[in-house]
Amino acid sequence: MKKIRLFFTALAVLIGTLAAAQNVTVTGTVKDASDGSPIPFASVHLKGTMTGVSSDAEGQYSIKVPADGVLVYSTVGYKTVEIQVASRGVINVALEVDAENLSETIVIAFGQTTKEAFTGSATVVKSSDIAKVQSSNATRALEGVVAGVQMTTPSGALGSSPSIRIRGISSISAGSAPLYVVDGVPYSGDINNINSADIESMTVLKDAASNALYGSRGANGVIMITTKRAKRGEAVVTLDARVGVNTKALQNYEYITDPGQYYEAHYMALKNYYMEAQGLSAAEAHNRAAANVAGPSKNGGTGYNVYEVPEGEFLIGSNGRLNPAATLGRTVEYNGQKYRLLPDNWLDNVYTPSIRQEYNASISGSNDRASFYASLGMLDNKGIIPGSSMRRYTAKVRADYQAKSWLKAGASASYANYIWKNANPSESAGSTGSIFGIAVGMAPIYPLFIRDENGQVMKDVNGFTMYDFGNGANAGMNRPNAANANPLATSLLDRSESEGNALDATGYIEI
Repeated sequence: MKKIRLFFTALAVLIGTLAAAQNVTVTGTVKDASDGSPIPFASVHLKGTMTGVSSDAEGQYSIKVPADGVLVYSTVGYKTVEIQVASRGVINVALEVDAENLSETIVIAFGQTTKEAFTGSATVVKSSDIAKVQSSNATRALEGVVAGVQMTTPSGALGSSPSIRIRGISSISAGSAPLYVVDGVPYSGDINNINSADIESMTVLKDAASNALYGSRGANGVIMITTKRAKRGEAVVTLDARVGVNTKALQNYEYITDPGQYYEAHYMALKNYYMEAQGLSAAEAHNRAAANVAGPSKNGGTGYNVYEVPEGEFLIGSNGRLNPAATLGRTVEYNGQKYRLLPDNWLDNVYTPSIRQEYNASISGSNDRASFYASLGMLDNKGIIPGSSMRRYTAKVRADYQAKSWLKAGASASYANYIWKNANPSESAGSTGSIFGIAVGMAPIYPLFIRDENGQVMKDVNGFTMYDFGNGANAGMNRPNAANANPLATSLLDRSESEGNALDATGYIEI
């Protein structure tokens, strides 16, 4: 009896599973809830999948979905609706007009309008979307959001601004950058000096009619930046603190990281060359390759030997493997000074996780006649390359007053104090100052620093750290690749710093 019960229980579960997985064909009509008219080309898709159809010119649709699925109905200008299929074959849907979306305010060249009334080409990015982007430059919020806008980053340096093209490149000789307008006034300063927390919205105007007020200056498009002002009601105090970590997002290719394995690979390449190109026997090729593998580069060697091996023995044996008696770390006396040759991980030294801190405070209030908004902000951002950092302090005050029914006045002032400290390596892959290219391509046998016989990093007479430039300064060793270069030293010692203050003030009177 127990086996029979188990059989029927399993059978019931199987039947239930098959029933749940059964597909049904759902048909119906999508209509406007206000007047009952059909909505053509409305999207009908199965939630969580790519399966979907569109309604025809009469608002009718047909789709095959699981009996327990959920259908999502949506179209431009209407609120999205989700309905459980529940094995039904007919589902008629009435969509309500999304009045809130149509009444959204758009800032244009001649004032403000709504999406419903606006007939030009514009895209609005709200403050909530701007706050999601952790960048000193507010225009980063436009990246991947505004159709037709192309953004490129010419430099990875902190404080650098992206290159923005709204209408492509319209001229070979003339500029293609858009016109920035802040609170109705053309802005020619650095966008990095505008605190993202003070921005209410950014509107990208792309058609010719929208920027007609600015003439030829708006020929490449206009980016309207509207800063925050107080909303009607009691005073509001806002505090915002953000702390994050900057890291290198790119993954590295798989490559040899073990010094011994690198010597073995280099030895094998030399041995094959001697045998195939010079016709030496296997024994002769081994002797020459083993003698030159860590020797001068003119003989095909690596230029450095960072292993201590017993006297009279080769670093690499006839089997192509590292000498078992070899120990990492070699002491060499050169010009009366003893040096300790130890390899360094260049990537770990040139890429350093760092902290990003941003703090903002604001107070705002408004009544029937007056409004007031004030804010303070601080940004402290360290780069992932040693020696790069940025610090910015901002302050903003904005006030409006309705003096008479026919007279309104207002003023706005913003201040920024900034210090950009950028490591100054070349970003060209072929340059000896490229901290990125050299660190990635550096073999795991080369030192980054010059060390004394005890393995301690040495300092020069001025107290500066001594770096290995591969030019013979480190125990007379010469590096065959990236000779006379050490991008970490270059980034720390050859720096580019920018410090300044920016003050922007505007006022208006409306009659």
